Amino acid sequence: MENTHTSHDVLFILLGAIMVLAMHAGFAFLEVGTVRKKNQVNALVKILTDFAVSTIAYFFVGYGIAYGVHFFTGADTLLAHNGYELTKFFFLLTFAAAIPAIISGGIAERARFHPQLAATFLIVGFVYPFFEGIAWNQALGVQAWLKATFGAEFHDFAGSVVVHAMGGWIALPAVLLLGARHGRYSKSGAIAAHPPSSIPFLALGAWILTVGWFGFNVMSAQSLQNISGLVALNSLMAMVGGTLAALVLGKNDPGFVHNGPLAGLVAVCAGSDLMHPLGALVVGLVAGALFVQLFTLAQNRWKIDDVLGVWPLHGLCGAWGGIAAGLFGSQALGGVGGVSLASQLMMTLLAIGIALTGGGAVYGMLKLAVGLRLSQEEEYEGADLSIHRITATPEREPNW
Repeated sequence: MENTHTSHDVLFILLGAIMVLAMHAGFAFLEVGTVRKKNQVNALVKILTDFAVSTIAYFFVGYGIAYGVHFFTGADTLLAHNGYELTKFFFLLTFAAAIPAIISGGIAERARFHPQLAATFLIVGFVYPFFEGIAWNQALGVQAWLKATFGAEFHDFAGSVVVHAMGGWIALPAVLLLGARHGRYSKSGAIAAHPPSSIPFLALGAWILTVGWFGFNVMSAQSLQNISGLVALNSLMAMVGGTLAALVLGKNDPGFVHNGPLAGLVAVCAGSDLMHPLGALVVGLVAGALFVQLFTLAQNRWKIDDVLGVWPLHGLCGAWGGIAAGLFGSQALGGVGGVSLASQLMMTLLAIGIALTGGGAVYGMLKLAVGLRLSQEEEYEGADLSIHRITATPEREPNW
């Protein structure tokens, strides 16, 4: 019976890993549809190669930092428990690799290619797993202290803070260090709009992410025995709330509408196993509103050229999700209970601090050492031709 249970868990978490792996296609097409046509190829290549570099960094360094586990033993040892630890690594890798996929959207259209791959290795190998170990593996005794002090550990079921807030807040210093795209903001204060190049591709990316998110959240149970329909329904309600809030506040703008469900899903990750579905709906509504308002403020008033709005979408909505788990996870608001708002606040702030420090250090060091930006001429020509020597839709046959 034990072998049967183990094999079921291996299949369960493997399916989750595959669903989250598919989400990376969503990241890719969301970026492809949002950037200008001269940068579409670069978006596709970045997401795939970032995943490859993330795998190497997490396998050789990051997973060991987070969980103290390595795979430098014989294959016969790795086969123990049907290879459950291997599929768990695969599943958590897809989470870790979401960090550079998130960052990619913020720094799109003007970042150099190879420095970003170096940043990916450092972030997935060192910065992200440092906080992951604190939140999900009792590292440094922080969780034990929170429980002793406030009566409950920090709770993040599927990564609102551990994955999304970390990704969004790491991206912020990268965006600021790169600076705005040439021509985006004029000295007179005028703003040049860069509308999405393809709403269908943008929508496709949003839909792939939305569907895959049910693997991201539900399979975070990490065993078949712990699966919860509440997680699935709460994810659905938050997705719907985010969509409707973005529709109304975004005034029918398709870019906002298709990012709305993502905002809701980001926010519900942390408390999806604790909240009442009505609470999850409210969490999604707030997240959708937060994204629209802060994206607009950041772009138009603060002149932060975050191309896909990854700081408001992942950074702010992820932080809101961490806090919301402490609010709507409480029995007073219809939740299961067993959470502490103080613990949620403190760990969310700790995550933001680590992300800003780590992201600033990595991108600051790379900027000083090798530079982060394409030249003005390369940016004008587009990353596709400058880096990859081909456009998404070549206009003519090559002349041999």
